[in-house]
Parts: sequence; structure tokens; C-alpha cells
Amino acid sequence: MLVVIALGGNALLRRGEPLDAATQRVNAKVAAESVAEVARDHDVVLTHGNGPQVGLLALQNAAYPDVTPYPLDVLGAETEGMVGYLLEQELSDHVVQDRIAVLLTQVVVNASDPAFGHPTKFVGPVYDEASAKRLAAERGWTVAPDGPRWRRVVPSPEPGRIVELRTIRLLVQHRVLVICAGGGGIPVVEDANGLRGVEAVVDKDLVAALLAAQLGADALLLLTDVDAVYEGWGTPAASAIRRATPEQLRSLGAAAGSMGPKVEAAARFVEQRGGVAGIGALDDAAAILRGEAGTSVTGAIEGPMALWPERERAHDQDDLHVEVSDHDRNR
Repeated sequence: MLVVIALGGNALLRRGEPLDAATQRVNAKVAAESVAEVARDHDVVLTHGNGPQVGLLALQNAAYPDVTPYPLDVLGAETEGMVGYLLEQELSDHVVQDRIAVLLTQVVVNASDPAFGHPTKFVGPVYDEASAKRLAAERGWTVAPDGPRWRRVVPSPEPGRIVELRTIRLLVQHRVLVICAGGGGIPVVEDANGLRGVEAVVDKDLVAALLAAQLGADALLLLTDVDAVYEGWGTPAASAIRRATPEQLRSLGAAAGSMGPKVEAAARFVEQRGGVAGIGALDDAAAILRGEAGTSVTGAIEGPMALWPERERAHDQDDLHVEVSDHDRNR
């Protein structure tokens, strides 16, 4: 099969961990081992989040008051290269080196997208409320609650077109493991002069769903640090969902800034491709693909959502950064 795998930004740099290269390399090694387990049996296209990384670069920019801060599209390109490089190096221990390629990827968005007026995408580290509001006043940021803490939010317009899609297809046809569209790709708009970058971060999950659909992928795996989607999240009765339709999953009303895009990405892929999507943990990639772990999303379920009775209930709301993984399509 052709499998598109999307790694969550928090799977590569977990909350509370130092934002340094050594930490990210350790996490990239874990991610590479999980991806390689899938790549042994299937063709893989890999994408990843960049929220913590792009936020860190923005903070580093602010440390140089005499230098005009780099815009978010440039920071997106930098993080796409950085994370792609780390993943490529770690994957080379498991996959033939000349069969891996990192491709900077541009994603066209609509300049009039209303998302530019309503920032929702979290980037950078977490703060207490007072610190977040102070930084917002000093730097012109928009900040919002992310669980019990606060983070910077930036516009996240809808992805429209993947500029390098034909190149990705060509690489896939030659059995290359492609790392592309990192962080949702570099956001650009089209005008009379061609393509130009914009101040935004396109949601990685929605781009992954678009990429998987346009490549004709058989499966989409969106992996993170949570083992499944939960019904009754944040309550004593929280239960992991085993199977659900797109409509049932959407009915959970997931937050726009965290789980919402992942639910929507799974639903879009299932509706467009007729396959199965799943939500699960990074370590469970191969099991999710086999339908043995995570939350399966399919259009062919009758009756209510099925639950995992044996799963441990969620216990730390700070961990809710669920991402959607995809299993085998019906063959």
C-alpha cells in the first residue's frame, strides 16, 4: 500500500521538554523506528508538525532587535528543513539512504481566507496567563488558552493546492520515502507575480489529508502522543473510541486549536477515498494500520460508536493532542 504518515509536532517535541536539538533528535529516532516498521511492508510518504519548532525560531528572532523578524513562511521553511533532516538521518538506520528525500513543499492558500482574521493555530512554548499576555502586548501576538496554559496563536488558512505534488508523485513512483509538507507546508498565495509567502501556519493534518487524497494513498496515519480519541474527555467516564464514522467523530465537538483539525482530516480522507482512518499513538503506527490500536474512522459503521473497554482512561488533559491515523483500506 501507499501510506501517508503525519507525525504531530508534540510527538517530536513533547510538552515540558527542552527545546534543543538533542531532545528532538532523540524523539526523531523513536519516530523513525515506528515509521520504519510500516515502511518495511509499504510505500511511505511522511509529513510532520512544526508548532513548537516554528514558535522557538520566532522567539529567537525576537532576541535580535536590530534585525527585522523573519516572516512565518520563512520560519516554516526553516523548520521543514530542520525536522526533515533529523528524520532523514534517523530513518537512514532503517531504510536505504538513497531511497529517502526531504522536499520543501509550498501550499497555496486563499489570501481572503477568513482564518487570517481569526488566529487559531498554536505555535511555540506554553506560558502562564500573565506571561502570555505580557508577551502579546510587547510583540503584537495573539494568545489563547491551550488547556490550563497559554500559547501564541497564528492564522491557519485552508490548504488549497500542493505546489510540488507532481514532484512528490514522481518520487513515490520510484519507491522513494518522501518527507514533505512538513508543518503543513510553506504557506503561499498566488498573484500576478507568481507565488509569495504569507504570515500563517497551514494545519499539518488537513494538508496530510489533502496530500493522501491527491496521491491516491491507501492509508493515512496521523500519529501523536495520545492512544485514541476519547468519548467524554475530561470526565471520570472517559472511554477510548475504537470505531466511528466521520459524522460521529465530528459530533464530539473537538476544539479547533487541538483535536478539531485532526478529526476533520480523518473525516475528509475517509469521505474522499472511501478508506479507513485512525487516531493513535506514535508507537502504535503498525498496529493502527492493522486496525489493532487507535481509533478507526470509517464510513461503513452501523450503530453507535464502539469503545475500547480494556483501554486505560485518559488521566492528563495536557496530553490531548490527538492526531488521526489510518488503517488498511478494504482490499
